[in-house]
Amino acid sequence: MDTKKIAEILNNDGVIAFVTDTVWGIGCLPTSKKAVERIYEIKHRDIKKPLILMSNSDKYLRRYVKPLSILANELIQKHFPGALTLVIDKSDNTPDYITSGLETVGIRVPNNKTFVKICDSIDGHVLATTSANLSNEPAALTYEEAVRYIGDKVDLVIEDNGEKAQGRASTVAGISQNGITIFRQGDIKLTD
Repeated sequence: MDTKKIAEILNNDGVIAFVTDTVWGIGCLPTSKKAVERIYEIKHRDIKKPLILMSNSDKYLRRYVKPLSILANELIQKHFPGALTLVIDKSDNTPDYITSGLETVGIRVPNNKTFVKICDSIDGHVLATTSANLSNEPAALTYEEAVRYIGDKVDLVIEDNGEKAQGRASTVAGISQNGITIFRQGDIKLTD
């Protein structure tokens, strides 16, 4: 994996495609409004649908959200890294162009060694992301599918180095003072 090339692409408003533990994703630096706008164009994504922030450690994501509740911290300790996206009140560090103007942002730490290396190659260790596909189409599950679906639209599709996507979506859960709201039931069950 050419980590210098990855960093160079991202630092120049680039968009990359990469494997995670669930499905393939595309992403850019959260500080690049230009690259975020490209992601929406690439996917034909509704501008009202926010991106999420992913990293190789929750410590890098914490600056993008308000101080976490006890419940949020417990879920992070139990399920990060893994197939759980937590939707939490954002901090002033999270740009509105990532959250579609919402006051919350989704955060996740995938359990995938190739994704960890990608995050280690960039300053800040965080990517603004969504799945690697056109809107309303199935997400890419392999390197070949990622290349076929969006390879000609992104700046780089990074090989998975044998770290395969499992093909099951992450659970998306909102955390508020009222407890947990499940927005999408995925692999991880949070309630009985």
